Amino acid sequence: MNALSKIKAFLIATRPKTLAASTVPVLIGTAAASKYSYIDIKIFVLILICAAFMQILSNYLNELYDFKRGADNIDRIGPKRMVASGIISPNEMSLVSIFLTIITFTIGLEIVEYSDIYILIVGILSLFFAFAYTGGPYPLAYKGLGEIFVFIFFGLVAVNGTFYIFTKEVNLISLMSSLPPAFHSVNLLAINNIRDIDTDSKVGKITLAVKIGRKNALMLFKVLVFLSYIPPIVLSYITNNFLFLLVFISLPIAAKLIIDITRKSGKELNLLIALNSILMLFFCLVFCLSFIL
Repeated sequence: MNALSKIKAFLIATRPKTLAASTVPVLIGTAAASKYSYIDIKIFVLILICAAFMQILSNYLNELYDFKRGADNIDRIGPKRMVASGIISPNEMSLVSIFLTIITFTIGLEIVEYSDIYILIVGILSLFFAFAYTGGPYPLAYKGLGEIFVFIFFGLVAVNGTFYIFTKEVNLISLMSSLPPAFHSVNLLAINNIRDIDTDSKVGKITLAVKIGRKNALMLFKVLVFLSYIPPIVLSYITNNFLFLLVFISLPIAAKLIIDITRKSGKELNLLIALNSILMLFFCLVFCLSFIL
């Protein structure tokens, strides 16, 4: 395989359709912080890169350890995995993951220099859990804890961490703003886990969907979609800024997401990953405009 094809394979392994989970919280956190503090554009870009690299690293490690644990096999109905298909070797994925970790940590040090030691602690924890998600002796994704990890790091930590870097504080506004991306990120994972209930259970990958069953997993998905619309109502009230309510324009997207995940199964669910990301991006746009305007 030539170098260009190998690069393409690594780009596919980043799972581009899911990267809204890392970029959206940074955009929201920065927009919220702009009401309280000056935004250093260079630091904003570095945070955005760091967050994206952190998710890509998690996705790379997920490919590597799912392959090693047998979760990615011929029965898989999700998108093609580069390691399991032999396009990227485990050694290549390991080396690139190590390199990406070093790059992410190095970029993070400049953000820490701009902010303080607390951000260094958050960064180290984020890197650790990126590995612990599917690696190590107690992989979170295999113990039904993946959703908790995603809720914390792709919602609460990402938004409030970004907000803190610029303002040196966390407040009710940032906390409320972090909830919609947290809910949407959990649902992004839920789509994959609902789709893979049968194949995951066969190889001992006990995700939350496997634990509670398809019916309850679908109910949780719908509840989280509903809950994502509560923070904008609260924010519009406490800030007297009713632009936050513009998120309700996205209800047709949310309704289609709920209908499709109920009616579809197997490979059909792969299309919902992009639809969930579209909902995330719409929320992001409205949140950012609400703060800026």
